[in-house]
Amino acid sequence: MFTGIVEGLGELVKIAGLAKGKRFFIKAPFDLKDTRLGDSIAVNGACLTVTGIEGQVFSVDLSPETLSRTTLGEQGVGAKLNLERALRLGDRLGGHLVTGHVDGIGQVVSRKEQGDFIFFTLRIPEGLSKYVVDKGSIAVDGISLTVNSIEGDLVHLAIIPHTAKLTTMGFRRPGDRVNIETDLIGKYVAKILSPYLPSRTLTLEFLKEHGFDL
Repeated sequence: MFTGIVEGLGELVKIAGLAKGKRFFIKAPFDLKDTRLGDSIAVNGACLTVTGIEGQVFSVDLSPETLSRTTLGEQGVGAKLNLERALRLGDRLGGHLVTGHVDGIGQVVSRKEQGDFIFFTLRIPEGLSKYVVDKGSIAVDGISLTVNSIEGDLVHLAIIPHTAKLTTMGFRRPGDRVNIETDLIGKYVAKILSPYLPSRTLTLEFLKEHGFDL
């Protein structure tokens, strides 16, 4: 489990081929002395298992499923990657609950810089918008972000300078593809209420009407 608070940008330093998969060697921006084989690290929002450690470089294996459902297969040597180590019991939950199980691939539609802030519009895959609400949370390449607003499959986001500096959002441009994970709680709520929502979209107003204290 993760929080979507990226610890820093890692660098993809080597790629090795595996049978139907790939092995990434990633240089971490943080000390790996407390990291062990088998630990989980979110890489651009995908939960991956550490298979090797040498100095500041760790390796992870990417299965065919991971390559097909995320943008990781599109990355080349030198790529910058958002990294977050798994949440420990007792840690602060600064973002929101993120599983590292990517729901689909979105695309940057527009980027507008206003002062120190960057405003993005993303198009998310069909079917995911029902799990997204205004002022709710969404993970983009593993970054916990607040949804300014949503219109159909278009999600509008505002990026603060700190996030732009420490994550890949700082250099995202229109046309870039990004990993999307919708809010875990939203998915469970939608599943529970789905029998009662034959033709209605899940909204904050609907949840309030049915006793959810938001």
